[in-house]
Amino acid sequence: MSAPLSVQAPAAVVSRVASSRVAEVWSRLATVADPELDESVTELGFVTTVEVEGGSVSVGFRLPTYWCAANFAYLMADDMRRAITSLPWVTNITITLDEHMYAAEINRGVAAGRSFQQTFGSEANGEVEDVRRIFLVKAFQRRQEVLLSWLLEQGNAPAKLVRLNVAQLLELAAESLDDGKTQRLVTRYFDRRFVAGRCAVAEAEQGAALAFVDAKGEALIADELGAYLRALRRVGVNAEFNGALCRGLLAARYGEGCASAPAIEIKPVHFVRTREAKPSGALAPAREAPRAAE
Repeated sequence: MSAPLSVQAPAAVVSRVASSRVAEVWSRLATVADPELDESVTELGFVTTVEVEGGSVSVGFRLPTYWCAANFAYLMADDMRRAITSLPWVTNITITLDEHMYAAEINRGVAAGRSFQQTFGSEANGEVEDVRRIFLVKAFQRRQEVLLSWLLEQGNAPAKLVRLNVAQLLELAAESLDDGKTQRLVTRYFDRRFVAGRCAVAEAEQGAALAFVDAKGEALIADELGAYLRALRRVGVNAEFNGALCRGLLAARYGEGCASAPAIEIKPVHFVRTREAKPSGALAPAREAPRAAE
């Protein structure tokens, strides 16, 4: 009886598969956002390397400063891991944060599947999931303001917009003749619509559900829509400033050009107490706007 033949795939085929998988990983990473800025970690220039070998994926990323908030760094690393896990061929994931004061702890914790509290033990002070929730709400508000303002510019009356259900908004987007801008804004908005009122994703996507509600899940009022949107615009001002600041710091740190910005009062809350071995002030808010000279 002859021995079974061992057949290896041609190198070109293996190369195409690997390239395709690398592209899939980048695509998944593009869905991961900086929790404070609500911008993709790939657009911000945070992701530095993606390597694929069979079912193993390795991702390297960096942040604008050595002392960026530990809770934000952990959230981004964990969100990257979760995003890549959704790919059916992935068997192993390594996320590596470089040049950060808590890189070793975060890398070990994410690799072991530990929570932020488990990763930092007694040094963790607060619930990181509460922070995730706060910034998801702010992202929802920011995306809603952009979409509603655009729809108003297109001539839609406030009374009409506040009555739209999910199905009607999707239909409106599909019929819009604006090179897909409305469709893109609607898609981006619905990615965070589930945050409102803490409803389930499936509930937020039901066709009969109101398309536009406030963060508590309450219906909007047509006569108050202008004031409501002005309040939401204030939410986004700091996020836009902080996004520009992050790009500038990243470019200065690594000697690269600033990543282009895609077309909120937000202040990082740190959940790791300062260590004696760390420089004083290391856990001060990293993205707070500088005060004007007195």
